[in-house]
Amino acid sequence: MSDPWKRKEVIGDATLYLGDCLEILPTLPKVDAVITDPPYGIGFKYESHNDSPEKYIGWRDEWFSALKEKSPIVGISPGIWQLMSWPKPTWVMCWHKPAAMGFGGVGVNNWEPFLLYGKPKWPINDVFRAPIIPNKQLDGHPCPKPIEWGNQLVGRLSRIGQAILDPFMGSGTTGVACMNLGRKFIGIEIEPKYFDIACRRIEDAQRQVRMFA
Repeated sequence: MSDPWKRKEVIGDATLYLGDCLEILPTLPKVDAVITDPPYGIGFKYESHNDSPEKYIGWRDEWFSALKEKSPIVGISPGIWQLMSWPKPTWVMCWHKPAAMGFGGVGVNNWEPFLLYGKPKWPINDVFRAPIIPNKQLDGHPCPKPIEWGNQLVGRLSRIGQAILDPFMGSGTTGVACMNLGRKFIGIEIEPKYFDIACRRIEDAQRQVRMFA
C-alpha cells in the first residue's frame, strides 16, 4: 500500500507532508494542539483548492471531524463570512490586526475570530495582537498569516516540547512559530508551491534557532 502523501520532509523537529489532509490525517499520531488557518470558502484563488462557498461546509465537515480525533485542543481561523456556519466552539478568541487594509460588512476590518474547541489546562488571554507586515518570503501565497499570529497562538495554546499539527500549512507560519518557541510540528499542504515556501521558511527558522543555541 502506497503512502497517502506525495512528498515528506523532516526538518529538525518539523515533519512536513505534501498532499491532501483528508488522506494523510488518518495516518498521523495524536498531538497536543491543532492550530490552523484553512481556506475560508469565499471564492479565493488558490492553486490547488476550489474555495467555492457552495462546497465549503461539506468539505469542512470532513476534515473538522478528523481533527477532533487528533487533539484535545483544536484552534481554527474561520474568517468572518462563514463564521455562523461553524459548530459552537468552546470559546472565541480575537485576533486584533491593527492598521489592516481589509474591508468588512460595515467598513474597515481590523479583527478576525479564532475558534477554540477544547481549552488549555492553564489560563490564557483571549485577545492577541498581530499586525500584518509585508514579507518577501511569503510572495506566491495569496493570504499568508503574519509570524506574530503564529507566535501568539502557539505560545498560548501549547508548552515547550509539545506537538502542534497544522493540516493547512500554507506558507508555514505555524511551523515557523513552533521552531521559534521550541515545539514539535506536523504540517500538511496540498499545493507544491506553498509547500516549498513552508519548507524554506521552517528550515531558515531551524537554522536561526541552532545558531543562537
